Amino acid sequence: MPRGARLDAPGSLHHVMVRGVERTAIVFDDEDRLDFLNRIGKAAEKTGTVIYAWAQMNNHAHLLLRSGSAGLPTFMRKVLTGYSVSFNNRHHRTGHLFQNRYKSILCEEEPYFIKLVSYIHLNPLRAGLVTSLEELERYPKRLRDVDPLPKNLILNNIVMCWNNVSSVLEEARNCGKQQLICSLLATVMLLAKNP
Repeated sequence: MPRGARLDAPGSLHHVMVRGVERTAIVFDDEDRLDFLNRIGKAAEKTGTVIYAWAQMNNHAHLLLRSGSAGLPTFMRKVLTGYSVSFNNRHHRTGHLFQNRYKSILCEEEPYFIKLVSYIHLNPLRAGLVTSLEELERYPKRLRDVDPLPKNLILNNIVMCWNNVSSVLEEARNCGKQQLICSLLATVMLLAKNP
């Protein structure tokens, strides 16, 4: 039975997740991280995709994005195919890098936007890559080849020029600082209960 088409329309908000095959690493070093992020930026520009939040772990990545006129599948194909070929060539390997298709959840904007931004930015804490909010402020470490990079005003993460931080901050102002703080604290408390 063929798999169903993805739900997508230009302007749709998506939480996208991609994982390494058998949960293996999709990045080995800063050069891989930068290559992956640069491909996201180039594909976003070519397809009109808007990136609101991202988190890059060793074996998976999260994106919160609004699909452009070319659609989500075109954006993801540009990012994942190009990166896989580059990664395989650089590390002298063959075969699939990513497990299955990427996972995409179509999101309702109003109730979930800030919660998704919080969830994505707190993912390194949830994944155990950092153990405190102080460590999270320094994650990911500065990429040696690109210094200085601007910092994300939300949780001090690296921001690329394609990262639409202003929209996230505007949304945070609209929902109120209290709601944003509550959302972040609720996520942190949930993480503490379910390590």
